Amino acid sequence: MLKKVEPMANKIEDQLAVQSRPITAVLILVAGSAALILSLGLSIALGAADIQLMTVWQAVFQFDPTSTEHSIIREFRMPRSVADILIGASFAVAGAIMQGVTRNPLADSGLLGLNAGATLMIALSFAFFPGLSYTNLMFFSFIGAGIGATLVFGISSLSRNGLSPVRLVLAGAAVSALFTAVSEGIAIHFQLSQDLAFWFAGGTAGLKWPQIQILLPWIIIALVVALFLSKSISLLSLGEDVAVGLGQRTKVIKALSAIVVLVLAGAAVSAVGPIGFVGLVIPHIARFLVGVDYRWIVPCSAVLGGLFMIIADMGARLVNAPYETPIGAIFALVGVPFFLFVARREGREL
Repeated sequence: MLKKVEPMANKIEDQLAVQSRPITAVLILVAGSAALILSLGLSIALGAADIQLMTVWQAVFQFDPTSTEHSIIREFRMPRSVADILIGASFAVAGAIMQGVTRNPLADSGLLGLNAGATLMIALSFAFFPGLSYTNLMFFSFIGAGIGATLVFGISSLSRNGLSPVRLVLAGAAVSALFTAVSEGIAIHFQLSQDLAFWFAGGTAGLKWPQIQILLPWIIIALVVALFLSKSISLLSLGEDVAVGLGQRTKVIKALSAIVVLVLAGAAVSAVGPIGFVGLVIPHIARFLVGVDYRWIVPCSAVLGGLFMIIADMGARLVNAPYETPIGAIFALVGVPFFLFVARREGREL
């Protein structure tokens, strides 16, 4: 049996290598990282008070506690920009994993109910457990994301024809609408509208270093686990029968992938709210650029997701300056047409 499996494994490895573009992937990672650093500096410099890039450099490496500009950069703008990168990478990698494991090109944490579930649990925690620490709030977000995903996949599985991308999206839309309505009802009944407005609108403006310190280890660990799972996800994306035939423990891989997605999506929503479409758009762009191997798709999605998020946040500040546009609206302008394009390309009607 082993002798039969090894040639098949080698053949599929060769197939993945042919359909992938590692040189392009390396270039994207290098160029994307450079663009990310530049965008980080520009994002910190942008705001109600214009700050020179040289001042940003001095605030980072030669901090002067007596300087007002340095204090603004360190205490307000830096954590916001770092959060943009972390949250963008989280949503993008979560979407990439969901698309690979479910073989659903329309998979996204926002479209499949995870974001709405996390938001509902945050609303419940505000209503019944006021003053909850941010760590506990994040755990509530994880639970809500899990409940949303379970409901969506459970409803979609009720059909005799089994799961399909369109059924998942339709179930996700129904569950998201229900959870959003309940969240808004809780906000009105318990007079929490102002407290929840941040999550409903979406944005990183209110994040400070204490929240970043709590988010960082969860997101970094989840991203590292995603990288370790990327080869197995590549095989799963070719079909479960293929993965099983190659000796993959598909149930374990799916379970670990689900945990990674819940951590990434739950952590991101707890920080910025139910922002959608990042996990839909970025993995498709990464796949188009680097091929079908998730060993390249996952890291490229992380870099491109962070870059996309920080650019969108800058755009949200510039569209209607000095007021800020909700970043969720920026993503919707890009995400909705992209969603329709992908759905049409797959030859399915919504």
